Amino acid sequence: MATEAAYITGSCVIGNRIVYHNGNAVFTGEATPLPDFLLAGYKHFAVEYPKFYKMDTLSKLGLLATEVLLKDADLQRYAPEEKGIVLTNANASLDTDIRYFATVHEIASPALFVYTLPNIVIGEICIRNNFKGENGFFVFKQFDGTFIHQYISNLLATGGLNACIGGWTEVLDETYKTVLFLVEKEAGEQVIPFTIENINHIYQL
Repeated sequence: MATEAAYITGSCVIGNRIVYHNGNAVFTGEATPLPDFLLAGYKHFAVEYPKFYKMDTLSKLGLLATEVLLKDADLQRYAPEEKGIVLTNANASLDTDIRYFATVHEIASPALFVYTLPNIVIGEICIRNNFKGENGFFVFKQFDGTFIHQYISNLLATGGLNACIGGWTEVLDETYKTVLFLVEKEAGEQVIPFTIENINHIYQL
């Protein structure tokens, strides 16, 4: 089942030390380790969220992308229950799992343990942005625009959502890519139809 009309009203892609907002490069980092790049991005976009420093890499990546994605969005007109999020990746929380496992030989790290589930990044984003609608995290071998389109379309049609963040956020050591887009029932300044083709086009950036 699909909605009569839905639109991609914003996008953010982070990869290769570059942050894109709606297809335009808005920040380029230096060739530093990924955590340093994310911290530089956090400071560049003047994000004020001290909890960021305690997050694992996957959550930092997802939160930073969401900050950029929503910086021009007007979601205050929606109730918290009308805003949802659907994310996917290939390795779940493996990046943090490996780091956590390395600590169990001595003293297991509670700070890392709390991030050994991939859906924690969704929780961090929802807390930060007051999203209380339907959400889900799914693991695939590769990006699947068809699944994301079908799932979000169904949520917009039957789940009581008027806005939903969807996409892919993946990290394993220094290999990473995040592709997020905001889908709404009402068209914004960017009148981009919510289609599989347009989802895949954003991912290929």
